[in-house]
Amino acid sequence: MKNIIVIFLLLSGISAKSQSTENQFSLNFLMPSAEYELALGKNTSLDAILGLGFGYHYSDFTDESEFGVYPNLRAQYRWYYNFEKRIDKGKKVSENSGNYLAGVLLLSSGEPLFGDMELRNDLSGFVGPAWGLQRVYGSNFKLNLNLGIGYGFNDNGDGYVSPLIDIQLGFKLGKDKS
Repeated sequence: MKNIIVIFLLLSGISAKSQSTENQFSLNFLMPSAEYELALGKNTSLDAILGLGFGYHYSDFTDESEFGVYPNLRAQYRWYYNFEKRIDKGKKVSENSGNYLAGVLLLSSGEPLFGDMELRNDLSGFVGPAWGLQRVYGSNFKLNLNLGIGYGFNDNGDGYVSPLIDIQLGFKLGKDKS
């Protein structure tokens, strides 16, 4: 974990020539959430999301599946690594349209708002690295994809390896700067 933190700190000092990250607020509708991305440097940002998350579990033992929709809080430290390449190809980079590496922290309630998948704990979480792709189109439609793997945990002291698959569809609020 120390190595990942050191890598992110080193990479945060690298900057693209012509683009800086921008502050932006968006609302996501696939899994409802409000998101604010705060520009920290030329190609780094802190992204915070308050919203809902989806959980699914299938058991071969009982041949049953269950799901739940849970309130959660997510935070990411993002390093956008391909602004310059996108600029060279004539692609949009404004409004943080680019690919990034991120350190992710996710906290979620154990009690579902909807569904039958009740967890045996009051709080669960995830921490780990992720790769992401974010695009904001001319109509302010926003697509964000996060893929990662990390350490899952809960308030019972259980720890496990957990995948991260996060797809966000929504709209950035404010004027399009492209």
